[in-house]
Amino acid sequence: MPKIRTQRTKRPPEGFDDIEPTLEEFAKKMKEIENEPHEGKRIVEGSWPVFRIHHQRSRYIYDLYYKRKAISRELYDYLLKNKYADANLIAKWKKPGFEKLCCLRCIQPRDTNFGTTCVCRVPKTRLQEGKVIECVHCGCRGCASGD
Repeated sequence: MPKIRTQRTKRPPEGFDDIEPTLEEFAKKMKEIENEPHEGKRIVEGSWPVFRIHHQRSRYIYDLYYKRKAISRELYDYLLKNKYADANLIAKWKKPGFEKLCCLRCIQPRDTNFGTTCVCRVPKTRLQEGKVIECVHCGCRGCASGD
């Protein structure tokens, strides 16, 4: 969660005012999801929307800096430092084979039963046809870069 700006904190770099409404919209969605009732859902399903919003916000900042080159390096570093985006997830997106990675838990072998990556990392061509897979950690339906 981003820090609250006060009189003593450093001013954000130039260009922050342009993307601030979008970041506030993501924060608003996150609050709505956190306040949403969890009745009728499995325990793990309650956190899936939070992972989706977190992914969308990080992907938005990644696209602004690396794809569209719409923000400066100074602003990008400011956003990462103040936790508007996940720096570790963005670092994985820059590596080949991880361009569509949904969350870091899906590539950690210690979180799975057989010591491999999550089922959502398996390309859809290697799965049975008609079978819908869903990640236990974040609800992803497939983030393999070969799809």
